[in-house]
Amino acid sequence: MILDLRSLFVNDGETLPLDCRFDMSEVDFFGTCPLRSPVSVKGSAFSRAGIVTLSVECDCEYTAPCDRCGEVAVKHYNVPIERVLVSQLENDENDEMILVQDFKLDLYELVYTEVVLAMPSKHLCTKDCKGLCFKCGKNLNDGPCGCATKEVDPRLKALAELLEN
Repeated sequence: MILDLRSLFVNDGETLPLDCRFDMSEVDFFGTCPLRSPVSVKGSAFSRAGIVTLSVECDCEYTAPCDRCGEVAVKHYNVPIERVLVSQLENDENDEMILVQDFKLDLYELVYTEVVLAMPSKHLCTKDCKGLCFKCGKNLNDGPCGCATKEVDPRLKALAELLEN
């Protein structure tokens, strides 16, 4: 979605409301496509005192297997984006400002970048997920599995015998 922002750069006090959805179901995160429902983008672009500002919030649902237990978990994320838009940029090192060539902004590209960067690198069903038993594979969130929990590494067995005496 290309936004024409010419009127914002020319007219002070003007507002461009934004309310759209982007299909990002094809976006691959570590071998899975977790953004199954459209990403909702709401906010506005406005000019005040000669400064054009983009302020939007992106709402999305991330559906993927938990990295510890493997159960499918759905998490809701809200990604706020607030950037100053400029038609000329003297210093390329400012991440808060976006250079808008010919007064046009590709909103999908900006939302795509921000949403991908905001997604977790580790997806958990709950903060205190216990994961799977490394011996039998039982989901420890459902309760204990009954496997022996205290097993000595064979390389340290001689030290364990010393501690028992």
